[in-house]
Order: sequence, then C-alpha cells, then structure tokens
Amino acid sequence: MKKIDIPIIKTISDFLDYCEIEKGLSNNTQRNYKRYLNKFVLWLKITKKENLKPYEFTADDIWNYRLYLSRFQDEKGKSLKKVTQNYYLIALRALLSYYTDKDIVSIPADKVKLPKDAKKEKTIKFLNLEQIEKLLLAPNTKTKVGLRDRTILESFFSTGLRIAELVALNREQFSNIKNKKDLELSIIGKGDSPRTVYFSERALSWIKKYLETNKDEEKALFVHYRSRKDVDNRLTARSIERMIKKYAVLAGVPVFTTPHTIRHSYATDLLNQGVDLRTIQEFLGHKSILTTQIYTHVTNKRLRDIHRQFHSGKKLKE
Repeated sequence: MKKIDIPIIKTISDFLDYCEIEKGLSNNTQRNYKRYLNKFVLWLKITKKENLKPYEFTADDIWNYRLYLSRFQDEKGKSLKKVTQNYYLIALRALLSYYTDKDIVSIPADKVKLPKDAKKEKTIKFLNLEQIEKLLLAPNTKTKVGLRDRTILESFFSTGLRIAELVALNREQFSNIKNKKDLELSIIGKGDSPRTVYFSERALSWIKKYLETNKDEEKALFVHYRSRKDVDNRLTARSIERMIKKYAVLAGVPVFTTPHTIRHSYATDLLNQGVDLRTIQEFLGHKSILTTQIYTHVTNKRLRDIHRQFHSGKKLKE
C-alpha cells in the first residue's frame, strides 16, 4: 500500500476512468457516481478540506459528511430522503474501494455505513407483461437495425443480464447454437465472479435470426453499423440505453424504462410465477440474498392474494 499526496478531489477523474475501463460500468452509472461525488466535493470545500489526501480521510470525516447529508436542505427547504443519502454514501464507498484496489492508503470502504431504514423507502420500477410485450414488438424487425434491437430486448428479458454483461457478449459464445432450443452460458458477472445465465428458446431463436443476417467477422455479438471496418464496432452501453429509451416512447410504456428496468421486470415475472428468492438470487448473480429482497413487493402481494383466496374465512358459519 502506498500513500499518495494527491488530494481526494483530484483522484475522482481517475476513479471514473477506472469505473469505465476496469469495472465496465455503464455511462449512466458513471454519470451518477460523478453527480453524487460532486456533493462530497462540495462538503470538502465547505469544510476547508479540499486538499485532504486519501490517507488523511478519517472515520470522523465520514461521520461529519453523514451529518451534512442528513441535515442538508435545498433552496426550497427540502431535505434529502434516506434512500438518496444512501446513493451519496454508496458513491463514496465506491471511491474508497477504488483506493483499496489500487493499493492507495485510505480508510476501508466498509467504514461507510448506510442508513438502516433507507431500504424501506426504496421502490423498484418494473414493467408488467403487457408492457414488456409492447416494448419487444416496438422494433421494425424487417430492418437490420430493428432485428438487432429486438434481439437485444429479447436477450435482456430472457436472462436478466446487466447492461455491461450484455455489451461484453461475443459471437463465439453462440457459435454452436444452430440446433439448440435453449442455452446455458457462463459469463463473468459483476465483481469478476463467473455465473451462469440462461437464454430461453424464444431469445435464442432471435439470436439465430440476427446472426444469419449479420455475418460480419466481428468479435462482439452486438455491433453498430456506422463505423469503419478497422475499428471495434461493439455496441456501447450508452447506445443501448438510448435505443431502449427510444422504443419505450414508441411502445407507449413508461419513460423510466432502462436496461435495469427490464432486469427488474425479469425478476418480478419469475417471482409472480412462484420462483423463490434464492433461485432469483442465482439468476441475477446477486452475492447476497439481501440484495434480492428488494423484490419482496411481489412476494408480499402474492402471499396476501393467496391468503385472501384460501383463508378468507368465508366458509365458516357466522
């Protein structure tokens, strides 16, 4: 481990580059980290700590920053919700984890504790099956681009892949799918941990159609069609985000729809079909069941409906 004499503020740009190049995070995630860390930079400046080095950052600083977030009010006197405070602290933890990964002396990321009741405020956004169907049908599959986009949407909903995982898919991983009805594929998930994803017969049929019309010798599975042949044509996370936003508008589904919304919809649909949370955890590649428990909005409703159906007391005599 090494001490660096560069102020924390000046390490943030390197951290964002690290998020892109080494962690493969989407442009949207990078922008969010930058935005949330801007609040931390503001606090450093307010407290006259803009020259604070990573190795000088202490538990007292973390506590004082948490107090600042807790007591913060905007020009309209509005406070930050607990879940929003969570996002700012998660960004700080990510920065501290970057220091650890780069052998830079600083306080451990786990010293940044998250508000215990923040998860109570958190709700997830997802589409129902009718909305998913509208979204899947939005691309014009008679065109080369439309066929590719339909294949991407089908792949997202079939697998629950994160956007960085889908972007990283290569053609060679699908070289032997000609006579297969479904596919188990081993990928490197979040945190460099391998996991298995499952492509349904439906999704695999779209991948076959896409590969039949796109016979370019590209390494990437999903490519864009505007670049020269001598450069990497791999479709970027940002391009996919824009594409899904476009089809959400065309399909008339909520404009908040993103790749992660489809991932939430995938998990929600499985839970509605009766799949247990432990299995969903494996499908999504969550390290902890606590992460998967954000979907209890579905299981709670299903349990309530089952209780009403089978234990309403209607068969008992008054």
